[in-house]
Amino acid sequence: MIAVEVFDIVFPALPCSLLSLDAMDISGEEHLDIKHDIYKKRIDANGVGIESRPGGIGATKIERPLQRHGGRLEHNETYCGSCFGAQVSDEDCCNSCEEVREAYRVKGWALSDPDSIDQCKREGFLQSIKDEAGEGCNIYGFLDVNKVAGNFHFAPGKSFRESNIHVHDLAAFHKDSFNISHKINRIAYGEYFPGVVNPLDGVQWTQITPSGMYQYFLKVVPTVYTDVNGRSIQSNQFSVTEHFKGAEVGRLQTLPGVFFFYELSPIKVTFTEEHVSFLHFLTNVCAIIGGVFTVSGILDSLIYHGQQAIRKKMELGKFT
Repeated sequence: MIAVEVFDIVFPALPCSLLSLDAMDISGEEHLDIKHDIYKKRIDANGVGIESRPGGIGATKIERPLQRHGGRLEHNETYCGSCFGAQVSDEDCCNSCEEVREAYRVKGWALSDPDSIDQCKREGFLQSIKDEAGEGCNIYGFLDVNKVAGNFHFAPGKSFRESNIHVHDLAAFHKDSFNISHKINRIAYGEYFPGVVNPLDGVQWTQITPSGMYQYFLKVVPTVYTDVNGRSIQSNQFSVTEHFKGAEVGRLQTLPGVFFFYELSPIKVTFTEEHVSFLHFLTNVCAIIGGVFTVSGILDSLIYHGQQAIRKKMELGKFT
């Protein structure tokens, strides 16, 4: 595995409730809507953190939730919400809007009308999206990927497979465009070692067109750094090129998001830190001393011959 040691990216115009992270590679491995070791922080238009709402997306709007069997929850019953046809077995329960959305994602269904889902209506899903308009999201964490070419990307909406195509459910948000402006505070492949340069640290991009896909193409070079004590660090360096693919308002042929496509170089770079031997040090000192004497001799010779030339001219009366 290659560890993306740290990524810390700010989306100033994309709320956290819309943003998701997926990873996939050419071996066929796919991880959708990754949450493990991933953290999201809501921010306002000035980049200041906003306190998260306790207990879910929004406040409860209905006191008695709808049960799986169709009736309202009674005081002596255990709540088991309907998955609205997306359940894997008859015993499955979807007790929150997020669980219904996840069940739909697994089925490969789009959730086009959240207000028709009791859990989403009760939690105020659409209203929370409207309330978060103008907010941004700082997403950071750790991600492990295989040692084969692949990509990971940040995009709005739940992702799923439809006809063997990776798609995101954007219908639930009732939006025609998404602003994917972003700032990369840090992104690194592997453990830090002295002298490493991560070319994307501090990179910022502002979207001008209504929507589109921003792509980073990374060439990852395995690197081994060994310090003077013999401790080795297995890490990576990378180079990067960038490309933006735009889309028109209301025509989202291109999935809006920020994509990082990576491939591994077949070459490994090795850095070894060593102490300079005393003999090598002594040789350098002698070379410096010899150089000083040589330069001093040249200057002395120039001054001496200059004085001799001036004296001869004075004696011949040619110096005035």
